[in-house]
Amino acid sequence: MRVVLTGIAALLISACAGPLPVVDPQQAWIDMSTVPGNVLMAERLDNRPVNDGRYFQVSPGAHELHVRLQFDVPSGGRDGMAETQTRTCRLRLYFPNFVAGQRYVLKAGQQGYQPWARLYNSQQQVLVRAKTLHCGSF
Repeated sequence: MRVVLTGIAALLISACAGPLPVVDPQQAWIDMSTVPGNVLMAERLDNRPVNDGRYFQVSPGAHELHVRLQFDVPSGGRDGMAETQTRTCRLRLYFPNFVAGQRYVLKAGQQGYQPWARLYNSQQQVLVRAKTLHCGSF
């Protein structure tokens, strides 16, 4: 039974980690990046759910991106044992000038309990900083 469950879990995980689509030169491509152990996923593009949380691909012009960042924070512990809790934060980023054929990177992380996210161009210049909408342990 354990072998069957392991096989099913591996199949489900591999489906999520399938290849990314071909980059459309008529669109701007936004990669997602965070430190190991964190989870950064695209959630909404212009107030609509995205199909694949690993990236954004947008038409030229202005767009609003919503992302979810999950990271572990200390939660105290009993008997001196450190425990962690996963903190989930939703962030919003608006950029008015996406350019077709350009690649961007949305990098995110945290300082203590506070999340941050920044959009970078291909020259690693910060274009805009995201605003935190809310955080919690959901």
